[in-house]
Amino acid sequence: MVLADRTAVLFLGVAAGVAIGLSFAYGGHPWPDTAAIDEGVPAIVPPAKGPGAEPALPATGGRGPATAAVTLPDHSSSAAIDCSMPFQQQLLDTLAGGGKVRVGVFGDSFGDGLWSALYRQLPAKANYQVVKYSQQSTGFTRYASLNIEEHTAQQLAADGPVDIAVISFGANDTQGVWAGGKAARLLSPEWKRVIGERIDGLVNLLRARGAMVYWVGLPKMRKDSFDADISAMNAFYADRMRALNVPFIDTAPLSVDENGAYAPYLPDGPEKKRTLIRANDGIHMSMTGYVRITRGLAERIRNYVDTARRSVAEGAVPAAGQAGVS
Repeated sequence: MVLADRTAVLFLGVAAGVAIGLSFAYGGHPWPDTAAIDEGVPAIVPPAKGPGAEPALPATGGRGPATAAVTLPDHSSSAAIDCSMPFQQQLLDTLAGGGKVRVGVFGDSFGDGLWSALYRQLPAKANYQVVKYSQQSTGFTRYASLNIEEHTAQQLAADGPVDIAVISFGANDTQGVWAGGKAARLLSPEWKRVIGERIDGLVNLLRARGAMVYWVGLPKMRKDSFDADISAMNAFYADRMRALNVPFIDTAPLSVDENGAYAPYLPDGPEKKRTLIRANDGIHMSMTGYVRITRGLAERIRNYVDTARRSVAEGAVPAAGQAGVS
């Protein structure tokens, strides 16, 4: 039986959503030249370990996180959790050298949409470079066609490391996976083992290359049966991120109405105007929707980077190249 790729099938619906969304966003400012499409994200599930705890990191060949940590005094508790973690030496070196902070977005077509929104909210004039590494029709159940960890390693080898990594997969993964010579059904213990190992591999790879990692969950879906699968998968991802001490950004609360139901239109923006936030496929977001679900994440990244920048300026962390491996 051929498994249809939801992302490919729904591409036209997303494109329509993007076109409509553009009429609401950015007052007609030019959109990035690079093609972008899809899905989104955010309430925040903090890491399992408390403030001051250090992420479980693999050996980094001398590029581990700095041993000093600075807690945000004025921002949200979620952002403070990020900044109570040791800063990655990769980010400290970037800031000390005056370079642009590279934010890499990894995922499927949903990741394409996240990239589009973050590209606008973390602009080059603010010293950010948001790079699209996402690729349509990919997922952790599809390693026969593309091994995500190997592909990511190749991308980073060609492009260089990223300071911050934003990951979002799942729209193509509501299916079984072939493991040990037989099929493992969706969210069965064997499925969780196989997919969990693949997720761990990707997160550890990015951390080993010096990135601070965020995982973005999927929003509410229109079709009940699909939403049930996505909700269960989001819970699995969130649990996995807690185990890895990675912030999980839950987008479902930002994609529902006051009754918790799927809503194509929601009040948005400073004036809370009723705005189209979903594409007509019932899965993806409109462009305005992607901005909506990434506002909190973009602010969180800015807070984290600003705190690291202050720490470098004040000498509160080891100088570039002098931090030890934790």
